[in-house]
Amino acid sequence: MRARLPDAIQAVAFDRPGYGSSPRPATDFAGNARAALAELDARGIGQAVLVGHSYGGGVALTTASLAPQRVEALVLLASVGPGCLNVLDRLLAAPGAGAACARITLGLAPRFRSSRHAVWRTFLVEQRALVREADTLEAVLPGIKVPVLLLADPRDAVVPVDTARRLEQALPDASLRLIHGPGHDLPRRAPGRVANAIAGFLALLDADHSPEPG
Repeated sequence: MRARLPDAIQAVAFDRPGYGSSPRPATDFAGNARAALAELDARGIGQAVLVGHSYGGGVALTTASLAPQRVEALVLLASVGPGCLNVLDRLLAAPGAGAACARITLGLAPRFRSSRHAVWRTFLVEQRALVREADTLEAVLPGIKVPVLLLADPRDAVVPVDTARRLEQALPDASLRLIHGPGHDLPRRAPGRVANAIAGFLALLDADHSPEPG
């Protein structure tokens, strides 16, 4: 998806704790937010537009809550939020059963085998954090004042589109755009449409920040 963005947009991506090349162990929303801020510091980025998918949306929201001066805006793709938890989520976070399900499901997935981390363990840590901290995440939403673009598919079988609608209502400056067809994995299955939506959103931000003609 990053390759689909206009050249004028300086986009960087990094692995969250517990994934890919990150040396950090898996952690909760606040730990992920601190890691994101450390990555911005390492790159000399004072303020950024954060893009987060699924659990990463919760990380982006937490970062904006903990360090609002570092976040210009948010783009949330099929993000977790109010009403996203279901019976399966709670089962996957449960002692014993959750670990077994995560290990079987993710341990066999080819795309995760080359990671330096046991991704099923990362999933388990994050799943338990999601269930434990869902109410806390919802409580911070009214205090996040930056512009937010929400992208979601009405047929998302992982995070219901009603969660995106509730995020739009709870966040002071949010707008929801529906992308039909790709399901939950918007960045991988609809990279062009997601990139176009982000580019349009950033263009509007630039227009809002442009000085009035004298």
